[in-house]
Amino acid sequence: QVQLVESGGGLVQAGGSLKLSCAASGRTFSNYNMGWFRQAPGKEREFVAAITTAGRSTYYAESVKGRFTISRDNAKNTLYLQMNSLKPEDTAVYYCATMTSGIWGTTHRSHFGSWGQGTQVTVSS
Repeated sequence: QVQLVESGGGLVQAGGSLKLSCAASGRTFSNYNMGWFRQAPGKEREFVAAITTAGRSTYYAESVKGRFTISRDNAKNTLYLQMNSLKPEDTAVYYCATMTSGIWGTTHRSHFGSWGQGTQVTVSS
């Protein structure tokens, strides 16, 4: 199993940017498609973005498309989420996870695993 640790969250004004990191250890990081999810207070955990093992393909939730970019550096065993033009509705705890399903394009939480502990992102208006 892969162990994941997110970092990079914080408080930012609307319109600002943040870059989240997810450091992996344990099993070979490069073997896994990866994803980012987020969970706002009182809401279900929702899909944000996903990326293939080599980083050649990605897909995003409609709510973040054009503003967020998922990437990875397999040499550093690290997954990233660059977040630009942040909005107050982006406020949430952000989690990275391995994709445990072979269904490319899935957004279901049950198709991801090895969750990290999360990092808080707060966007003020």
